Amino acid sequence: MAELRGGSPEAAGKLVELFYPELRRLATARMLRESSNHTWQPTVLVNELYLELTRIKALPPGSAREDQEERDAFFGLAAFLMKRLLVHHSRPLPKRVTKVEIGEALGLAVSGEQALEEVEDLLSRLGAIDPTLRVVVEMKVFEGLSREEIAQRLNCSVRTVARHWEFSQHWLRNAMAAHGRA
Repeated sequence: MAELRGGSPEAAGKLVELFYPELRRLATARMLRESSNHTWQPTVLVNELYLELTRIKALPPGSAREDQEERDAFFGLAAFLMKRLLVHHSRPLPKRVTKVEIGEALGLAVSGEQALEEVEDLLSRLGAIDPTLRVVVEMKVFEGLSREEIAQRLNCSVRTVARHWEFSQHWLRNAMAAHGRA
């Protein structure tokens, strides 16, 4: 994972090879949510994931994590990328080439790296209140998980996830409004 964080395409291949059966199961679960006439199969999704992973130039450095935490971080990234790949693939061709800056999507006045930094800042501040809040937002927004899936991963009730999500949405709206971003 450290090599992937550094942008090594070889690391992407090693991780996909190491976790292929689990990635295939994750892809199968993602594909169950797609329409029955979808043109991709789970194997294609894993192959596309591999290609996407090889394009990573760098990721934020991780803290000194245990192996299980690094593994969970990798699967979180894989789930997020799979969701993004499926969304991209399902769009009609003319919409696939439409570029939307993250700042526009979130109502931020800036775009590009600055918008990413602002999003990261907001998530860091939210995580300072309670790290679980940030995790719930990341799983919901970036991985596209349902409340039930998040509850299962966090080993808590769906009601707790719902409370975390509602609080996080409210807090993020207020934080963005306080800085003139919403």
